[in-house]
Parts: sequence; C-alpha cells; structure tokens
Amino acid sequence: MANVEHGGRPGEAFGAGHGAATARLSLVRAGLWLIAAVLAVRQVAAVLRAPDSERLTDLETWVGSQGVLHVNGSLYDSTRFTGTPFSGLVLKPLTRAAEQALGWGWTFGTLLLVVALGLVAARALPQPVSRRTALLAAPVAVSLLMLSLPVRNTLYLGQTSVIPVLLVLLGCFAVRGERTSGLLIGLAAALQPTVLLFAPLLWFTGRRRAAVSTGLTFAAATALAWAAMPHDSYTYWVHHLAGVGLGGRADDLANQSLHGALLRLGVEGPLEIALFLVLAATVTVLGLRRAVRYARDGQLLLAVAVTGCVAVAVAPTTWQHQLLWVLLAMAGRVGRKAGDRYVWPVAVVLVMTLPAKMMLPNMAFLYPLRDNVVLLAALAAATAVPFLSRTSEHYHAPVPTRYARPVPTRWKHVPLLPFLRRVLTRPNLLLELLLIRVGYSAYQQVRLAATGGTNTGGRATAERHGEQIHSIEQFLFIDIEHWVNHTVVKMGWLEDFFNFYYTSFHFVVPLSVLGVLYARRPADYRWARSALGFATLLALVGFWLYPLAPPRLMPGLGFIDTVHGVQDFSQPDYGTLTALTNQYAAMPSLHFGWSLWCGLVIAILAPRWWMKALGLLHPLFTVSAIVATGNHWVLDAVGGAAVVGAGFGLTYLLQGPRPRALTPPVTDGRTTGDAKTGTAGETGAAGDAKTGATAEAEATGAAGEVSSAEPAPAKGRTPS
Repeated sequence: MANVEHGGRPGEAFGAGHGAATARLSLVRAGLWLIAAVLAVRQVAAVLRAPDSERLTDLETWVGSQGVLHVNGSLYDSTRFTGTPFSGLVLKPLTRAAEQALGWGWTFGTLLLVVALGLVAARALPQPVSRRTALLAAPVAVSLLMLSLPVRNTLYLGQTSVIPVLLVLLGCFAVRGERTSGLLIGLAAALQPTVLLFAPLLWFTGRRRAAVSTGLTFAAATALAWAAMPHDSYTYWVHHLAGVGLGGRADDLANQSLHGALLRLGVEGPLEIALFLVLAATVTVLGLRRAVRYARDGQLLLAVAVTGCVAVAVAPTTWQHQLLWVLLAMAGRVGRKAGDRYVWPVAVVLVMTLPAKMMLPNMAFLYPLRDNVVLLAALAAATAVPFLSRTSEHYHAPVPTRYARPVPTRWKHVPLLPFLRRVLTRPNLLLELLLIRVGYSAYQQVRLAATGGTNTGGRATAERHGEQIHSIEQFLFIDIEHWVNHTVVKMGWLEDFFNFYYTSFHFVVPLSVLGVLYARRPADYRWARSALGFATLLALVGFWLYPLAPPRLMPGLGFIDTVHGVQDFSQPDYGTLTALTNQYAAMPSLHFGWSLWCGLVIAILAPRWWMKALGLLHPLFTVSAIVATGNHWVLDAVGGAAVVGAGFGLTYLLQGPRPRALTPPVTDGRTTGDAKTGTAGETGAAGDAKTGATAEAEATGAAGEVSSAEPAPAKGRTPS
C-alpha cells in the first residue's frame, strides 16, 4: 500500500497498481532464480570438464581404488584424510560404488545440498521481513553460495563440509522437537568437532534438551566409531589432537584459524600453544556471549553465524571448504544510516568470493592482513562487528538517504534507471576504498587476460595492430610520434620533465580529485566516480578486443623508450610493474583518458577560472608525455577521449544529470527554502533535500514538479 500511495499515480486503481508491482516482483524473482541456475550449471560444468586427475581429488583419496578407506591400515597413515573417524565410518559403504557414478552423484548431491542450505537460510531471516525480501532472499542466497569460495572448493575437491552447516541449520530452524534438533546438531559435531560449540548456545538460550541431545549424540557417534576403529580414533583424537597436521601443514594459507595465523606470523613451540589457547578461550567467551544475546533478541540466524565464526577461529585447522559460516554472518544489520547498510554484506561477499590477493595490494607490510583476511572477517563477526539489536530504532528504520531533486532533461526516458537517483550524502569510505581496490584488481586481471594471461602473450597480434594504427596515422598525416619522441630526447630537461610527468601523475591526480570531491562535494563525487568507472570498463573492452603494441615496443620504427631505456622486444621491461601490467593494452589510452576526466571534472566544478585552466592543462601535458615517451600513439589518446565521453554519456543516460545548485528567488528580501536543492558542498543546504518517503514520492510520483527556482521546462523537455 505504501508503494501505491507514494507512486504518484492517483488515478490508478489499487488493484492495477498492486498487480503491476506483483508482476515486476515475480519477474525479478524469476531472473534471480535463472542467475542461480546458470551459476549452478557453471560450477558443475567446471568440475565435470576438469581432467579426472584434477577433480574430486579428496573424494578419490577417500573412496577411490587406492583410497584410504580401502586399505587395512589407519585412515591417517598418509594424513590425506582430514575427517573424523565417524565420517570415515559413514563414508566406508561408498567404496562399493562405481567411481564414475559416484563422482557424478557426489557432485549433483552436493549441488542439491547447497540449494537446500540457501533455502533454509533464507527462511531463517529474522521476522518480520517484507514480502519482497521473503520472495527474493532464497535465489540471492543460493547465488551467493554458488559464488563463494568454500562451495566452489567443496564441489571441486569432493568435500563434505556443506553437510555439517546444513545439519545445524535444519536442527535450529526446520525440525520440531528439541531432541530431534539436538540429534542433527550432534551428528554435525561428529563430522566437524567444533560444532559442539552450538551446545552452549542452545543451553544458554533455554533449549537445554537440545543441548543435552547434541552432547549425547556426539558422544554416541564418537563412541561407535571408537569401537569400530579404535586405532584410527586414538590417532585422530590423541595423536593428531582432533585433526592437527592432517590435510597439509598447519601454517598453510588455506588454514584460516588462529593456530594457522600464529604459525604464519612465526610464533612456534610452547609460546604458540599457550597464546593460541588464551586467544581461543577469549574468542569463545566473547563470541558465545554475543551469540546468546542475538538469539534472545530474535536473530537466531545471526547467532548461529556468530557461533560458526567462533568455531572457524578456534579450531586447530579450518580449511577453505569449512568457512561457510562466515557467509551466513551477512544476516546481521550494521549501521544506523541506510547508506551504511551495504558495507558489511558487501565486505563479506567480497571476502568469501574473491581471492585474498584481489582484496589487498601486493605489499609486504600487508601480507599478515592478506594472508588471514577470512580469519579476520570471522573474528570481526564473532567479537567486534556492532550488529544492531531488533529493539534499536534504526533496525527497521535507518536514517534515510538524502536525494537531490530531479533535474529537467531533454528526453523523457532519462534517466533509464530512476532508482539510481542522485544522492546528496557522502558514501561510506570503507566501502568505496574496498570497491576501488577490487575494481582495480579486476582491471589488472582483464588486461592480462586479453593477451592470454602473460605480458608477452599476443605479441604478434599487438604488433600487427600497431602497424595498422601507424598506417592510419600516416594516411591522416598525424604520425607525429617519431618526430616528437626524437625531438624531446635531444632536449634533456624536457625529456626529464615528460618522464617525470608520465610516471608520477597518472594515479596521483585522479585520486586527489576523487578525494577532494568526496570530502567537499559528495553528490558530485558520485557523479564523477560513476563516469570514471564507466570509462574504465569501456577501456577494458578495448584492451580485450584490440591488443595494441605502443610505439616503444614496435621493432624497426626507431622509437626511443625514454622512461625504461632500450627494450628487448621479446621480453619488454616496464620497470617494477612488469609482472602486473599488460604491455599491449595501449588502445584506448587510460593515461590520457583519466587525465581528460580530471580536466573536465575540474573545469566543470571548479569555482574560479584559473582553477579550470589548471585542470585543463593536465590532459594537455599528459597527451604530450605519452607521445613524447613513446608509450602511446596519437589515436590511443583519441580512443581515451572517446571512452571518457561515453562514460559521461552513460552516467547521464542511466542516472540523469548531476545535481545543480540553483539561485534562490527573492521574496520580500528573503529566499525561499524550496529553492535549496544543490549539493551539500555547493549551497550548504543539502539538509533541505527531501528525505525518506517524501524523497521517494518526489523521485517517482512527483517527478514533474520543479522548484519555484527552476525554469519551467521548454516544449518537448520532460523533467526526469
């Protein structure tokens, strides 16, 4: 009803509006399920297409013809089997199945378990939830699980780590009766011993029968395995201390536990053991207290996730396929402002779906953070992240985002995505930095992938394209690169200036512009950042489709590489960045494109003429530098200008014009408050922008209204 009331269509019947909203929601839901299905097919195809020797390796190690479950000795003689003796007892009957049939059945069975896990997690969200959330949560949860590294690792290796998580969720949310609930959780603990931490959670939240049932089931399953395999049980529980040393070195990067982190930091021996026990006890107490509090608050899914994160941290070994608990921590809400609500879930998704090297730069002082990024996320969820209580006034009603009023446009369909309305408030800095880092890492990977994943790959194609560009420039009489290059080399001071400019300002100036806009002009920051992002994405398409050798790497043309010296064309040297950059990503030139973006943004937004002039000097110096140093063709700069223009155009097309400060009309010597629609940095009156339901109504239903300070739209012009 609220959507209809604020929809700005007073003449539309209630039933028609509600039916249209339901149809749109059903369409979105169908699209999300389609995405989940595509991701599932892709993951299964990746497993089944892999060579037999490289897929389902753990499953083959267990139940293959030479697997440890076939031998008469101990399961742990080779240390390849990491499960408990009870899991070995459960898996033993699978040795009689045909290997190929077992592989297919295991893969599709794991896929079904992942889907079931997503469905249960979606139904376990704290109540009340909106109808939209209830319908869309399941496909989103399944998609995120399919993308997550633990699930991908589980499918590829043939692991069992999805089963304990699913058993716990079923015990907490799906079955009736505390004894049955405890039975399922106890079975999960028999497969993964740290799941026993759920017993205190059950006890202190009043489900004591379930806690007792959990303990008894675990004890019975472990005793059964001990009776059937006494030697293996002794080896696992006593000699290996519940799995330590199984599956790989405990200091391996894949072991995201406190024990593994301490070993990676160089702490060893009795000191490491004592420190690990103290830290584990501290995390357990703090984490379980938080979990109990959230369970009593009605957020049982968050309590389960927090307890699972504690189990991840305090286990002696927690391998990558056992980290699904961290993904469930997305259930918690963090932040009083609506704009801050995305920071925690986005951070969790990035941590759980991307390699750690994409999260943080490859710098030595950041290695401790990069090597333990998933562990740090688990520790944060367990002990530090300030999840909101359901009793908080901001849990259901966060501080709303402030939107700028719509700006008139020439075309009635602009913006194409009206939900991306111009926001006046400053975006969350942590989220911005995280997305910038991930975006740049993806940019590096795509540049490399364009030439087969190596710097020298695609050399012949790139040189052939270089000859094409050189021929086109000769036809257009703009082939000035050789003359400029050799002229600058003869003037030492000018060569030094362009070398310095080329190597120093490519990142400094764009980051400085973004920093100033973020601090002083938040709305304009969002506008400028979107244009830069679109331009960079379009440039990546150019790198992919048209690898191009720069002039300095074209043999026989006589160019001088003023920055890096004489080049070996078979192994070009780009200084310290050789291993990170694609030598043949010259078209379009982002060196010039980013500088042009800086110049245009400064020229548009700077308040004084001399500031605008200085801003426009930057692309002029940059294009001179890239040509003089032999790093780009003139047409590369044309391509850079094209993608920047397209970036601004896409921003306008999708989001509409940027917010503008308007001159308030004067009435009896006073200004009207309605005219204050500029950005916070421009007018100081951002607080007067409509918020909450008013802003929603204004952006959707009252889009045709303009402030008294705005000129009436001309004929043929429609306000967005």
